[in-house]
Amino acid sequence: MSILFVNGSPNRDGNTAALAKALIGGRPYTTLNLNDYRINFYGQELPGDQFDEVAAAMRGADTLVIGSPLYWHNLSGALRTLLDHFYGGADTAAFSGKDMYFICQGAAPEQWMLEACEYTMKRFASYYDMNYRGTVTNRREAERLAAGLR
Repeated sequence: MSILFVNGSPNRDGNTAALAKALIGGRPYTTLNLNDYRINFYGQELPGDQFDEVAAAMRGADTLVIGSPLYWHNLSGALRTLLDHFYGGADTAAFSGKDMYFICQGAAPEQWMLEACEYTMKRFASYYDMNYRGTVTNRREAERLAAGLR
């Protein structure tokens, strides 16, 4: 089983990545840092868009761990742009049955912020018929959910 961590943080070794490592434990995984890719806004037709490359990597994994810090009370712009691009640019059947975990962290986030992010990610998982396995906001939650990660 292959695991892909999609890091929506501009800090490749920051708190989001640390929580992913705690969730995934000692299992092998690949990291895809969204900062390393150019993904145009949904609807833009500019040269150099790498959405298809990112979507292909996500399709190739059995389990997706998607992480984002909280910026302006919501998902990072990199992750939001990716999700927006998925709105019309990916085959829903290609993601059916995959397990998906979400990591959302920030400096003392309020509950409504976490709920808004989790709602978005649950809807994304549902739309693509993925198995939403839970949200991680701290190390304790990561370690608890790690037991069920395949």
